[in-house]
Amino acid sequence: MFRETVVTLLTTILLVVPCTPLFGERREGENIRVVSSTSFLARGRDSWAGVRSQHLQVIGNTSERELRQVAMRLEQFRAIVSQLFTKISGDSPVPTTVIVFKDDASYGPFKRNENNAGYFQPGQDVNYISLSTESRGEQDSGSVTLHEFMHLLINNSLGNSPAWFNEGLAELCSTLSITGDRRVVFGRPISRHITVLRQNPLLPLRTLFEVDYKSPYYNETQKQSIFYAESWALVHYLMLNKSGARAAQVMKFLELLQTENSLDTAFQKAFSTTFQGMEGELRSYMVQNRFQFVESIIAKRLPVEYPITSVLISDAQLQAYLGDLLVHSNHAGAETYLERALTLDPNLRFAHESMGILRFRQGNNAEALPHLERAIAADSQNGLVHYYYASILCRPPREDDLKLQLTLGYTAETAAKARAQLKRAIELRPDFADSYNLLAYINLVTGTEIDETIQLLKAALERFPGRIDFRYMLGQLYMQKDDYKQARPLLDQVLKGNVEASVSNHVQMLLKTITDVEGQQQAAREAALRARGLTREPSLQSAIGMAFTDPSSSLRETLRIPPAGEAQIQGVLLAIECDQSGLVFTVKTSDRMLRLRTESFQKIRRTTYTADVKGTITCGARKPENPVVVCYLPGTEKRNKTDGVLSSVEFVPADFKLKP
Repeated sequence: MFRETVVTLLTTILLVVPCTPLFGERREGENIRVVSSTSFLARGRDSWAGVRSQHLQVIGNTSERELRQVAMRLEQFRAIVSQLFTKISGDSPVPTTVIVFKDDASYGPFKRNENNAGYFQPGQDVNYISLSTESRGEQDSGSVTLHEFMHLLINNSLGNSPAWFNEGLAELCSTLSITGDRRVVFGRPISRHITVLRQNPLLPLRTLFEVDYKSPYYNETQKQSIFYAESWALVHYLMLNKSGARAAQVMKFLELLQTENSLDTAFQKAFSTTFQGMEGELRSYMVQNRFQFVESIIAKRLPVEYPITSVLISDAQLQAYLGDLLVHSNHAGAETYLERALTLDPNLRFAHESMGILRFRQGNNAEALPHLERAIAADSQNGLVHYYYASILCRPPREDDLKLQLTLGYTAETAAKARAQLKRAIELRPDFADSYNLLAYINLVTGTEIDETIQLLKAALERFPGRIDFRYMLGQLYMQKDDYKQARPLLDQVLKGNVEASVSNHVQMLLKTITDVEGQQQAAREAALRARGLTREPSLQSAIGMAFTDPSSSLRETLRIPPAGEAQIQGVLLAIECDQSGLVFTVKTSDRMLRLRTESFQKIRRTTYTADVKGTITCGARKPENPVVVCYLPGTEKRNKTDGVLSSVEFVPADFKLKP
């Protein structure tokens, strides 16, 4: 009841909940390098091979034998780490591709910086590990491979953990080796780190903990060495000293940081000491040169062999892989490789997927759309492709169309197409939260599948309990059903969360609307009682008697009273026509057909007094047709072929009679 105010406010979410949420992949190196793609394309006649294991695809311009060794080593490593660290999972929601370059020369165009021997790039649709087999002193390709794969395992299990922990643990595990099928050794001293620690003062722990992937200590050659060395030493001390007594404290520290505790508070709660105290312990550990390795017998024996199959890599696929690597690692030049791939094979789905994602992230929706459409037509299994395609459908093609879209919402065809793609995205990637939110948004705006969407979001909240935007959307969905008892506590939770000012302001408006509507409902009930000469609700027997006398009497007392000059009439709403000039409501009365004009939905008062009408009013034919009472200002407009200007639409039960 009193839906007109609610609907008006709900439609304003288009302004405060964008259709295209911020996407964010971790960028370990934000500086974009201009890649000389032609240099690699000219040498593209290198022999490239590929293999596939249970969890990985490995391709490279080295021998297939070496690629098989990489795949075997990583499958073993994955199995061992999963047993050694109970909180580290080897499972990834997206596929992982390892690209192995035979030397630094061929790897050069794809590095983040000149110091890279390899790097791990997490992605929302694929993870990449790239590396060179060319050894660099003590840092051989085997340790680089394990280091980068450890980043993958940490990312799968802990998400975006602090840089010092991520790099320190990856270095700690890069020395892991296995004898036989159960005896594991890891934590061997790394001499280059020990040398750096002896020749340089330690970073204060606060500084070390504050280093991120944009920091000079992470990216600049002169500062990288001490950051990596101290991170390794600290993790070595915390995880292996005194039989790992502080290992559990490390995990507690990371968890406290993720729950918005300050660095100082989280450190004190986790370790029960100060930064200075911990620095003293670390120096003592280093002075005593106690970087001793650990031997362990794992519980489950490793398989003698892992199934690994050969994969043919066409020239087009090779260019697509290299281009996609550059897309995900934020390097310029990606489109050169992708265009080359599509020249070689215009129907290559993978290349269309990657090019569509690249254009979308560049903000070029017009060019992204055909590539995404081609990929979807070819049965893309990439959930992100379906999500991005739906996101583009949600936005108007030009900024000056935004006002019109805010007024009219989506056409039924557009909404249905976006809805189908988001359902497919959720099917492919049930762990990708943004698809749920965008699907709920579309259904809220169009008033479609409201009950089903509520159930979907409730289930999604169990999977993603920290998603405050889900509670925000769920509260609005309940308001769409006039279920204010369910809506209010959800919106209250949003206000208590860390949300943007625009969201907070909108939630406050929604809560005020709930209060106002509940007050109007109570006032309407009291007015209806006074009109019947009553001071309180009649008994059941009296109410039944009045209903038999005139079942429409109480509702007539509640309807809007038309001001002077307006007409009020009962009829059936057949359709709503929408175009850039506004809206036309077609209403069939007992003796004629009325066409009533309005500039937008927000210009008219809309109220429903029947459970048969749910959701937002949308353009198109009404199925089923709805009994209504309308008020309008009569006046014929020949240009629009209309009979007047609409003021209000009130949806009433089928047996209602405007006149006794």
